[in-house]
Amino acid sequence: MPKRKDLKSVLIIGSGPIVIGQACEFDYAGSQSLRSLREDGIETILINSNPATIMTDPSMADHIYLKPLNTKSIIEILKKHPNIDAVLPTMGGQTALNLCIEADEKGIWEDFGVELIGVDIDAINITEDREKFRELMLKIGVGMAPQATATSFLKGKEIAQEFGFPLVIRASYTLGGAGASIVYKQEDFDEMLSRGLEISPIHEVMIDKALLGWKEYELELLRDKNDNVVIICAIENMDPMGIHTGDSITVAPAMTLSDKTYQRMRDMAILMMRSIGDFAGGCNVQFAVSPDEKEDIIAIEINPRVSRSSALASKATGYPIAKIATKLAIGYNLDELDNQITKSTSALFEPTLDYVIVKIPRWNFDKFEGSDRTLGLQMKSVGEVMGIGRSFQEALHKATQSLEIKRNGLGADGKGYKDYDQIISKLTIPSWDRVFVIYDAIQLGIPLSRIHEITKIDMWFLRQYEELNFLEKEIEKYTIESLPRELLLEAKQKGFADRQIAHMVDCYESEVYNKRSSLGINRVYKLVDTCAAEFKAMTPYYYSTFEEEIQTADGKRYVENDSIVTDKKKIVVLGSGPNRIGQGIEFDYCCVHGVLAAAECGYETIMINCNPETVSTDFDTADKLYFEPVFWEHIYDIIRHEKPEGVIVQLGGQTALKLAEKLDKYGIKIIGTSFKSLDLAEDRGSFSRLLQENNIPFPEFGVAETAQEALELSDRLNFPLLVRPSYVLGGQGMKIVINKEELESHVVGLLRSIPNNKLLLDHYLDGAIEAEADAICDGEDVYIIGIMEHIEPCGIHSGDSNATLPPFNLGEFVMQQIKDHTKKIALALNTVGLINIQFAIKDDVVYIIEANPRASRTVPFIAKAYKEPYVNYATKVMLGEKKVKDFTFNPQLEGFAIKQPVFSFDKFPNVNKNLGPEMKSTGESILFIDSLKDDEFYNLYHRRKMYLSK
Repeated sequence: MPKRKDLKSVLIIGSGPIVIGQACEFDYAGSQSLRSLREDGIETILINSNPATIMTDPSMADHIYLKPLNTKSIIEILKKHPNIDAVLPTMGGQTALNLCIEADEKGIWEDFGVELIGVDIDAINITEDREKFRELMLKIGVGMAPQATATSFLKGKEIAQEFGFPLVIRASYTLGGAGASIVYKQEDFDEMLSRGLEISPIHEVMIDKALLGWKEYELELLRDKNDNVVIICAIENMDPMGIHTGDSITVAPAMTLSDKTYQRMRDMAILMMRSIGDFAGGCNVQFAVSPDEKEDIIAIEINPRVSRSSALASKATGYPIAKIATKLAIGYNLDELDNQITKSTSALFEPTLDYVIVKIPRWNFDKFEGSDRTLGLQMKSVGEVMGIGRSFQEALHKATQSLEIKRNGLGADGKGYKDYDQIISKLTIPSWDRVFVIYDAIQLGIPLSRIHEITKIDMWFLRQYEELNFLEKEIEKYTIESLPRELLLEAKQKGFADRQIAHMVDCYESEVYNKRSSLGINRVYKLVDTCAAEFKAMTPYYYSTFEEEIQTADGKRYVENDSIVTDKKKIVVLGSGPNRIGQGIEFDYCCVHGVLAAAECGYETIMINCNPETVSTDFDTADKLYFEPVFWEHIYDIIRHEKPEGVIVQLGGQTALKLAEKLDKYGIKIIGTSFKSLDLAEDRGSFSRLLQENNIPFPEFGVAETAQEALELSDRLNFPLLVRPSYVLGGQGMKIVINKEELESHVVGLLRSIPNNKLLLDHYLDGAIEAEADAICDGEDVYIIGIMEHIEPCGIHSGDSNATLPPFNLGEFVMQQIKDHTKKIALALNTVGLINIQFAIKDDVVYIIEANPRASRTVPFIAKAYKEPYVNYATKVMLGEKKVKDFTFNPQLEGFAIKQPVFSFDKFPNVNKNLGPEMKSTGESILFIDSLKDDEFYNLYHRRKMYLSK
């Protein structure tokens, strides 16, 4: 049956600010969904309060409401748009589902005659109410772990007495495992039970017998109105049960499951989806499988919505789940839709993978001092990376190289643990770096059987690790000159980086690169095509690998490369890698706009990124997508293959910026601001000389490389001092110190964690007001796109501050200084593109804190508030296509826009929640107010000093 004719206007509910457990994968899903509806001529109305994402861009929907996600906002929108026919709540994570249920309970959908599509309320209620879900599963013959529901403390105690320990407590109606915990001992039970009951919005918990050590799997399903079901992807968790799937290393396709059990699991998943309702849309099902020959299957849960794993599954297979789920919700059947990649097969065709995907989460524990770093049922990661390879080993290596935690892959970088007790402890208590520790354990000679006994990770994965270790030991026997071609090729096929091989044979990375180039061991690029090359694919979505040469009958030798280089002029945009605190979705927004602007200027656009959650890695955002680590070796090979006009580094945050020096050294053109200018802004000494020459005030400062130098400097600069390392983002390692003891301890700690770093010591302007400006400069003219004033005093990181656009109490004299300084600095740095400058204002004098000639965290916020595509303009300036004076700027904002940070402290209950110069927020929302008399502003202003810490 084709599209329903009666659906003319659809409301989509977004997921709001990014928090741990619900990140930008839902913005990716929502963006795809909006595009899918518009293709069919349906009017789209979006509510979402997150200004940092592409999803809330004016081009994405017909009407966008950057409003708080509550029923009051829903009623306002429905009154304004009485023509809305339906609401699609399955794209906005748990936030959207919960809001949809609340609106249903209040009778709002019924009052306005709005139909729910993509899911039905009964399905949500059955899957969220763990008792109803359990009863349904038993009725249809699907196994469940022994479990019971508690709605009171007393009932919980009775259940624990009956089941015995270890137990799992899960709170109902929560996301990211909030309120979930494994309880090993009776004495910990009371606290965990109280916490679960408190966190659940309906004060209900499910208590299960813990299936520790069982293997965990996820299936992604789609179903249409005719009850056709396709299984898009089977994902295996390398970490066994007991670690939240969002914190687990996951692999696709499933690696250690017998075909017979996989078929049983498929049948169960389809039965489960059919049993919860007859809606058309997407579903995610999680299972546990016993680690013995019987392979018993037990259902964990089913989510009748696009899930965190749907984004991963979409990128893993090339099958755009959210886009197709939306089509199904508006009435299409699977066999009527094209496969988006081949364009010749139907969407009813299940994807097959001829490669392996490995996802590794990215944590930010360093931002939460005193946090419990143990991994468990409650999700703690802030982002993730995905590696694609021809084997598990290659994909695992590429994923570890993508994490940006100063590791070059598994082992062979001198950074592994050597201490037996420490390794055993890290294996026993699951920690964020266990993926590396397994390798260290094997290197130390700990038997695989012992590692398996402690971690319960399947032996197949451990043997893969062991093979890598054997290969490393074999290579170490040679020098770079004597290393045989077959060993070098094998190392590259298994994902070892040139840097790692250089470490093994004790030479420079460039020597390994030159050797493999001379031997013809070069990267080739393969298509992600959904069909294991059975059909011709139309989509340029690539990953790299290494292959042995093929010899034809006539003696011709070659390696097959799917990536055909065109003769068009090309631009590479470097992505921002995994999400983390300090570098989030806003940089992905900038990258996508950069790609679109370069395409408008007639360039073939090439995107390099490794984050599966985002719109930049969608297969039809750029002309070519290379899903590769933002890691020098991979980038250099792509650039040599494609020969672009240049590379854009100023849109991908610190990740892309850090590669500017290498690009410059290798003679690759950086588009926009040159490396020299980028480096000048980071080098505090040179930057301060530039400020002096331009008569611009800045706090007194000094640069130290040792603790002794720092102590000597403190006599000249006077306390309090702001101490920070150079070349970091999100205020990493920044702290305000008030005496010599604090200074010495902080400097020693910093130099241990970031060796060879220059530390900057500034006199801290106590009680100053902080402001920042973003501008576009073409080398001649400067246009200030926005000036924001922070509500909190100077000393709280700009990413953690509530900030108003425009400023609310800076006088004309101060504003003029800000404008003058911004223009002078942008021109003095020879900025071409975007620049962000931060100021401290004390006694009506405007001091410069820092300048960053790149896209900043606030650019998307200003673009949304003023309804202007600033990144598009800046990219055209960077490319030399346009000058600042070619644009007609027309910002539109009545009243004020306030950027409000959102924190995820609830994941770390015992952490110090004080704010300071190091950023801790995971996301942000936007609030529009008409005047400063608004209650929300009044409350923010009165709380501004509450969390300031030194």
